[in-house]
Amino acid sequence: MRQISLDYVEPGQVLARSIYTSDGRTLLNAGVLLTPGMITKLHRIGVTVLYIKDKQFEDIVIEDVVSEETRREAISNVADALQCVQEGKEFDTKTVSKTMTNLVDEILRQKNVLLNLTDIRTKDNQLFVHSLNVCIMSTIIGMNMGYNTAKLKELALGALFHDAGKALQSDDPLRHHYTQEGDHHAWIGFNVLRKKHELSLATAHVALQHHEFIDGTGEPRGISSAEIHEFAKIVAVTNFYDNLISGLSAEPTMLPYEASEYVMGLAGKRFDHDIVIKFLRSIALYPTGSSVNLSTGEIGVVVGQHKGLPSRPIIRVIKQNREDRGKYEYDEPEVKEVDLSKETTVFIDSVLNS
Repeated sequence: MRQISLDYVEPGQVLARSIYTSDGRTLLNAGVLLTPGMITKLHRIGVTVLYIKDKQFEDIVIEDVVSEETRREAISNVADALQCVQEGKEFDTKTVSKTMTNLVDEILRQKNVLLNLTDIRTKDNQLFVHSLNVCIMSTIIGMNMGYNTAKLKELALGALFHDAGKALQSDDPLRHHYTQEGDHHAWIGFNVLRKKHELSLATAHVALQHHEFIDGTGEPRGISSAEIHEFAKIVAVTNFYDNLISGLSAEPTMLPYEASEYVMGLAGKRFDHDIVIKFLRSIALYPTGSSVNLSTGEIGVVVGQHKGLPSRPIIRVIKQNREDRGKYEYDEPEVKEVDLSKETTVFIDSVLNS
């Protein structure tokens, strides 16, 4: 499979990874033959990229740190919980807690795998996919910081519900300004979660403090490093990063390697330096299946990753770079793989859309 911009998808291509609705149900199953109507609908609901099957890359398997079933359950859990919050009802913490136990166990079993964020976002599911991504990334950082299982689960719950306040925010949930302190979604989320006796106060403080920065320039209270809970310092990094790559930020949407460089530039300023380093060593800067342009002038697709060397993946070169409007021609007889961990003079110049 390979990742491709929806703008370059053509009728007859085969979907390689399923797309889900906000409540975890399947919108389109992997293996479906894409029709013009499907492509039009995907544009309409806000999809920008897909994974498609390709005979040149049939053997590419994206290693997931969390299973598809657990992902669906987590997205469904957070969607149900936020709907309950909106309606003033109690949500089921036992079900969410069980899902977080499964998520933590799976991450611990896959601790040598770099994280590829592969969920396809729509306008409908973007908040819930964002919550799940922040949860997974934060749990991986916590694992790398040596947290025990109980502490990881507590962090995972806090990260999953870090944006709970957006369910009750009266205006645009992407807004970055507010008129009164209590209007900020961080306060709203904190006041919801702290009343849930099944959740720890640390979990609630993640919601309150995930927009705080260690230099005191964050929101809603402008507190500095010593006053910020470590869980919130972790979620501050993962929330900021996922906002950058998803278009949920005030900043222009970035590719993973661009967002990583941006986050690194804020280490020791907005974000805890050690947490940033652990984060950047855990995430694929060039996700498996993405198309790249090498410094040699060759075009290829990322087919493998190296734990600890996220900027030096394995690339399958499929053609020489030519002016072809960004599309590939697969009639080239030579196919080779370039391992950037060994080919130290070769670099990725850019990421391509198709």
